[in-house]
Amino acid sequence: MRPTRLISIHDASALTRLLEENRDFLAPWEPVRDEEYFTLAGQRKTIERALERHAQGAAFPCVILAPDETQVVGRINLNTIVRGPFQSASVGYLVAEKFNGQGLATAAVADIKRRAFGELGLHRLEAGTLTNNHGSQKVLERNGFERFGLAPRYLKIAGEWQDHILFQVLAAESRNAESRNAESRNAESRNAES
Repeated sequence: MRPTRLISIHDASALTRLLEENRDFLAPWEPVRDEEYFTLAGQRKTIERALERHAQGAAFPCVILAPDETQVVGRINLNTIVRGPFQSASVGYLVAEKFNGQGLATAAVADIKRRAFGELGLHRLEAGTLTNNHGSQKVLERNGFERFGLAPRYLKIAGEWQDHILFQVLAAESRNAESRNAESRNAESRNAES
């Protein structure tokens, strides 16, 4: 089971419903959007633009799936993919309110990180959170992201220019951490068998 998959134009209805049902919940964490964004036509346009950027190699737009893989419960994207000597992208995600706190964002970030460092061959991922978004900060930290700065008035969120804490994770550090975790699990397994 994979917690994410590439977005499809067929996801427009599900995403429209998700955004309608979670509009108030997401408002403090999102840019102010025009009314069209919350319509089926608006979501189709958003998905089409995302898939165009994907075709150009500039983005990797995905949906987050419920554990049974039958319901779209959020979005996660690799944005601003830069190649050349940088080999980096930024990560952004959202999860519907009723699915918060169930580990879905953590699993989705882990999955997109594997894709970024595996099939896309990136070196670095960056993410930013509002200073008071402790839930997203924990999601990133669980996935090996480290804080590396504060960006004053970084993005216009909820109609205001707001400070963001910046996080990053490097491919080599991620592979080293995964290797240490695997060794630890193997040692625990051997100890349990003895």
